[in-house]
Amino acid sequence: MENVIEMLEITKEFPGIKAVDNVTFEVKKQEIHALLGENGAGKSTLMSILFGLYQPEAGLIKVKGKEVKITNPNIANDLGIGMVHQHFKLIDDFSVVENIILGYEPVNKFVLDLDTARHKVIELSEKYQLNVDVDAKIEDISVGMQQRVEILKMLYRDNDILIFDEPTAVLTPQEVKELMKIMKNLINEGKSIILITHKLKEIKMVADRCKILRKGKKIGCVEVAKTTESEMASMMVGREVNFNVEKEAKKAGDVVLEIKNLVIEHKKKYNVVNDISFKVRKGEVYGIAGIEGNGQTELVYGITGLVKVKSGSIYFNDQDITNMPIKKRFDIGLSHVPEDRHKHGLVLDFTLAENIVLHSYDKKPYQENGIINKKEVDQYANRLIKEFDIRSSLGSKTIVRQMSGGNQQKIIIAREISLAPDLLLVVQPTRGLDVGAIEYIHQRIIAQRNDDKAILLVSLELDEILSLTDRIGVMYQGQLMGEVKTYETNENEIGLMMAGLNKKESDLNE
Repeated sequence: MENVIEMLEITKEFPGIKAVDNVTFEVKKQEIHALLGENGAGKSTLMSILFGLYQPEAGLIKVKGKEVKITNPNIANDLGIGMVHQHFKLIDDFSVVENIILGYEPVNKFVLDLDTARHKVIELSEKYQLNVDVDAKIEDISVGMQQRVEILKMLYRDNDILIFDEPTAVLTPQEVKELMKIMKNLINEGKSIILITHKLKEIKMVADRCKILRKGKKIGCVEVAKTTESEMASMMVGREVNFNVEKEAKKAGDVVLEIKNLVIEHKKKYNVVNDISFKVRKGEVYGIAGIEGNGQTELVYGITGLVKVKSGSIYFNDQDITNMPIKKRFDIGLSHVPEDRHKHGLVLDFTLAENIVLHSYDKKPYQENGIINKKEVDQYANRLIKEFDIRSSLGSKTIVRQMSGGNQQKIIIAREISLAPDLLLVVQPTRGLDVGAIEYIHQRIIAQRNDDKAILLVSLELDEILSLTDRIGVMYQGQLMGEVKTYETNENEIGLMMAGLNKKESDLNE
């Protein structure tokens, strides 16, 4: 089978770092070629060069056998190359069809021909079984559906070389399976796919070959069917990776967080959190499981103060914090690793060091008489950079917007854990992280538990919930379907509760 993409001896440098170092990468027609590597290994940079977002210092690119110079994404699109970015490029206030045609609007006698565009989008949605409501607003559809819109954007532009950058980082397990099915359909229709991911299971599910990068260099290329997950993980991080979370049995202590009959109203005037009660104790990890969109996000917003509570109470160390200001909640011992790192976790145009002290900038030794002590801030940031293996081109002075998604996540994890909180509220803590980083973050969460801290873990990854927690509450349509001890349950029981069966009904189905 001929190569549709050849990237030959590509090198790309940024100030202080060689992001891609003499890498050759080839993709055959009608194959799914995975690109695997740690956070900051150069995967997204290499693909950004192919898509015209960056220019290499050295090397050449061939598309379908012809040497090309891709200086911007429009040229990439003209060559049939499309890209779904890790953070979607969609306008919330526009409809699905308006987002898809943006920049490629059909015109009839100088007037936008929306009907023709709409008809073409519906045809593409049906052909590839994407099942998207073309008239819905982006802000009203799920993250999984937004990703399908991004796929339709590529298909609308007749792209036949499709780049997916961490496509499952924000999807539920059900949506991941659907995406894998869509990818196979695209291959059957003659497309070629480059899949950038950290998730070894997904590579095994769909990829034909896998290229592994480490610190900007090519480590090897393997045939996926003949390679194990452990072998790929070892190549990626340069050592053996332990996939098992080791935690000893431990008796939980006093109640740190108590939720009593909590009700939170959605902007559309229904109860998105509906009469929920549970407790989280010292020395335990309490997990909230559930399919995305069943009230987990709003529950977390209520606990942290990002939304107002309609009724019920939130107690933290026996203190009623239901209406307490957000900053004060953090000052008394709450930490939060948010679901959306860009919206609630980071100030993207601040430096790494400035983001590290977002909760502490007003306290000694980082501030004296209203003046920031930059030396102390940098020393603190540098310590966490080393401890949490945060990779950036300019160390503590790096602008966070310029960092990879995985390293942005590490900043938040480092900042929140280093505060030694009484309650660590973690939502999707390993989203977008490589296996080495996941192993490390899981160890840090268990270390907090072993240090008698209370941890509330909200995750869409059922494996993560079952590995880390001591007890699990399952949410469905804003309600708690039941609460189980982790060592007494299994994936099937939790899955049934996630589908809307309460604890007693799920027991009957065991």
